[in-house]
Amino acid sequence: MNVYASGAPTKRTMPTLLIKNGTLLDPSQVFEQRKDLFIKDGYVVAIGTKLGTADQVIDATGCFVTPGLIDIHVHLREPGDEEEETIATGSAAAVAGGFTTVCCMPNTKPALDNEGQVEFVIREGQRTNLANVYPVGAITKGREGKELAEIGLMSERGAIAFSDDGVGIADASVMRKALQYCRMFDALIMQHCEEPTLSGGAMHAGAVATSLGLAGLSAEAEQLMIGRDLLLNRNIGCRYHVQHISTAWSVELIRQAKIDGLRVTAEVSPHHLLLTDEACRSYDTNFKMNPPLRTAADVKACIAGVKDGTIDILATDHAPHLAEEKELEFQYAPFGIIGLECALALYIKALIEPGHVDWMKLVEMMSTRPAQIVKLDRGHLREGAAADVTIIDPSFEWVIDVEQFKGKSRNCPFQGWKVRGRATHTIVGGQIKWSIA
Repeated sequence: MNVYASGAPTKRTMPTLLIKNGTLLDPSQVFEQRKDLFIKDGYVVAIGTKLGTADQVIDATGCFVTPGLIDIHVHLREPGDEEEETIATGSAAAVAGGFTTVCCMPNTKPALDNEGQVEFVIREGQRTNLANVYPVGAITKGREGKELAEIGLMSERGAIAFSDDGVGIADASVMRKALQYCRMFDALIMQHCEEPTLSGGAMHAGAVATSLGLAGLSAEAEQLMIGRDLLLNRNIGCRYHVQHISTAWSVELIRQAKIDGLRVTAEVSPHHLLLTDEACRSYDTNFKMNPPLRTAADVKACIAGVKDGTIDILATDHAPHLAEEKELEFQYAPFGIIGLECALALYIKALIEPGHVDWMKLVEMMSTRPAQIVKLDRGHLREGAAADVTIIDPSFEWVIDVEQFKGKSRNCPFQGWKVRGRATHTIVGGQIKWSIA
């Protein structure tokens, strides 16, 4: 498996690329046909058959050729925790998982709460030259929930959205100001929904936590903040996105808000579709994340939300940690797991294999819809589009092995799982950044 070297060639030297014999799948056009794709100077220039010769040719027989996968919720840890992940290693993990674009959260050290920090992330992503990297700026200074950060300046500098991810904004007056301010220039707020007065536990508050002697994180903590924000935003109309939704009532709140016409979107992560709090009985801290693993009923409700469109997108919440941190006792270990390199196969397992969604819907939720939510001109394969392309072999069988991951950390609860489906090539701006061979 290869991560291609950085260093973008100029347009004069960029090789042309022909992807042939694959099934093009573009949800933006509801297009699914066996066609060839011709890429020149970083753009899609032709779709059809008998497109001529190219400097590079990829035979995609038996594969889907899709718009590049997009994850709008990852943690790249730089600056501040480079021992866990860097923009370079996180980008390498992204392209190895088929992701051409990632949006990184601001809970770094220092927080991404000013235009200088935003510019640093953008420049480092460009220097690395693997996946497209877009920073999410902090809503409040230092992510302390007290005073609004320079949202306007960060937006001008290139912040794709705003979040205090890792913590929810507890003060309703601060949140209302954030909604009002972001509404003025149609910025997106991405909220970690957790009422802090109900937080402090190590796993989902329920029978399993009680039996294990662990303090719990209640489902109501998530639901209260979603309900509060939806109420605050009812007459403001800011674009509002619920991160890593995990409970049945949270799904119902979003469902009703959409019926009422509110500007709200939501995401779910693979672990909240595949695992329950029963997994914590092992005291394995790789099953510790926030929001925590919930009940089977919550998993069922999240899947139902995916099926009926209440939940818009799939996002990994990729959160690297050091091995020694995850080796602490369960109640003291940090929250979070990694997911970029195995997310596609996990979504296939959770949604495609049981028949909950088809491939068109899956790619829409992993590419087209995320691009729309953060307002990127990506997630489609029309002629003239930026040539961000993922080639997926849906029948490729493999075993998740964290020791083969390109990222720095290994905190993954899916180690050893037998899965099916994998990206074979990740193409960013017309250049092959990763291939499985």
